[in-house]
Formats: sequence, structure tokens, C-alpha cells
Amino acid sequence: MFAMGLIAGIFGIIAAIFAIFVGGVDAAFSSDGTSSIFGLGVSAMLFSILGIVGAAMSKPKPKVAGVLMVISGIAGFISISFFYILSGILFIIGGFMGILGKKELSKKTA
Repeated sequence: MFAMGLIAGIFGIIAAIFAIFVGGVDAAFSSDGTSSIFGLGVSAMLFSILGIVGAAMSKPKPKVAGVLMVISGIAGFISISFFYILSGILFIIGGFMGILGKKELSKKTA
């Protein structure tokens, strides 16, 4: 779950940077000088960072980490749709692994 979340977060940040770049180019060529794609790319960047935080929490609190990763996957996909498809799928699969998985019990030694 940790590795899947980390890989998804890295690809999500790359996709968000690409969306920010496309938004900047769109703003440069638009008549009013603004672009909503830029803002959506920034929000996707924040959701990718949230997903990486969720992946980092996967060992101590897998349920909370799973919820954070599912939220990151869905919200990032809503933000920049096709650019975030790989990251969104990985975040959602890793998140459900954390939510539905059983926590390992540590063996106590006498």
C-alpha cells in the first residue's frame, strides 16, 4: 500500500505540473490572460501531496491512510481528469487495500 501510494503521488505531481504548464500556455494565448486549468493543476498538486501523506501513514493507521488516498484519487481525477488517470487508479486501489485490509497483530514475546 505504501509503495503504491508513493508511486501514485509521484505520477500525480508530474501530471499536476504538466497541467499547470498547459494552463500557463492557455493563459498566455487567451484574450483575458487567465486559465482555469492552472488552478485545477494546483489543486491536483495539493491532492497528490495529500495522497503521499496518506501513503506515509499506511503503517500506523491504515484505515485513515486509505481514506486519504481514496479522497486524493477521486478529487485529483475530478481536477485534471485524463492527466490524473494513472495516479487516480493507483490511489484508489491502494486506498481500498488500506480500508478493507486487516491490521496485522504483533506477536508478544514472553
